[in-house]
Amino acid sequence: MTWRRLPLIPTLLVLAATGYMVHLGLWQLDRLSQKQARLAHYAAAQSDHTPVSIGYIWRAKQSDVWDFRRTAFWCQQVLSTNMVAGRSASGQAGWVQVARCLTGPVPTQSFQPTQAPQGVLADVVLGWRQQASPVAWAGGEVRGMITPGGEFRHHVVADPPLAGLAANAVPDPKSVPNNHLSYAVQWFLFAGVAVVVYALALRARWRREEALS
Repeated sequence: MTWRRLPLIPTLLVLAATGYMVHLGLWQLDRLSQKQARLAHYAAAQSDHTPVSIGYIWRAKQSDVWDFRRTAFWCQQVLSTNMVAGRSASGQAGWVQVARCLTGPVPTQSFQPTQAPQGVLADVVLGWRQQASPVAWAGGEVRGMITPGGEFRHHVVADPPLAGLAANAVPDPKSVPNNHLSYAVQWFLFAGVAVVVYALALRARWRREEALS
């Protein structure tokens, strides 16, 4: 067997596809190191109980630097509520009530949030209950943890819970998906399979040529 017997265009296509799959695998490994650093940051943020202004988060929706930090603000108006599946602090399955809040000025001296913004929309997970029936809540003081997810890319899980509901499950950075290693392995396997399949195809072709010669 010599390199001259390799079909040019098919070989170039296979090499290009294999190289791209290896590139994707290396990219996933790079994403893995970034995700591990982010999860370490989340774990450290979770132990920081100093509240941050919710305005920072919603002005930079693409930033996750504030995730798993605590916040405090005043919900001036509840624009809507809905129930979604969720778990309690004890791990029971049930429903959590989510309220869309419009932040406003604090009307009481007993609650002093950090740099409280006004006119910011925020989704707040008020608390948990076993039945999928909403409870009334007119707004007010909100304390909780900023968590990834939702229409605004972040939402707040109330702690303590509001509207007489039970405590929500505590947001856990370990719940953030981290599948980059498995994706990298898949791309490397795809590249290896592509090379093996092409080599077997060439071998079969050369054997047919030798049999006909």
